[in-house]
Amino acid sequence: MSYSKRRIGIMGGTFDPIHNGHLLAAEEARAAFELSEVIFIPTGRPPHKSGKKITCAEDRCLMAELATVDCPYFKVSRIEINREGSSYTIDTLREVTADPEYTGVQFYFITGLDAILGIMTWKNAHEVTKLCKLVAVSRYGYTHERMNELPDDIRDKIIPLEIPLLAISSTELRDRIKRGRSIKFMVPSSIEQFIIKKQLYKD
Repeated sequence: MSYSKRRIGIMGGTFDPIHNGHLLAAEEARAAFELSEVIFIPTGRPPHKSGKKITCAEDRCLMAELATVDCPYFKVSRIEINREGSSYTIDTLREVTADPEYTGVQFYFITGLDAILGIMTWKNAHEVTKLCKLVAVSRYGYTHERMNELPDDIRDKIIPLEIPLLAISSTELRDRIKRGRSIKFMVPSSIEQFIIKKQLYKD
């Protein structure tokens, strides 16, 4: 597969904490779509998690930076952390696509199939599909056939991406830490050490 224009991936998420499943999904998308880079964008104030306890944005951003520091084609953006108010995908896409640095770039928004299945609850969902290509990464317990539940005009803009399944979720990791169980090999070692040092997810 070859492409005529520069392509960049955007990997959004709470990353609370970032784990090997996130990194694998970004790498598989990078290779599949010949992306020049993948930008990890930690969510500042996720509206869908209102009322839930979330690790502070600075710690989540630092974990993303630690996890990606050894990958020359991965970078971390503070665009949502620095923005006031709730973090919506459409606002981020508008801001990024309007940046002169990215003129002519084709963006690929990479997220899990579980999130894609809820796209009709996203703010300005139809505009989102006009600003980027949506990549639905396979997730344990979900099948891409479920995309048939989405409206045709939305479904046609989504690219399914099958990756080696890692049954890892940030929710599960937080629960394991709370119960004193190991997360070794589920997150990069730098993230494991950061969590231990900061005593995250203990209460």
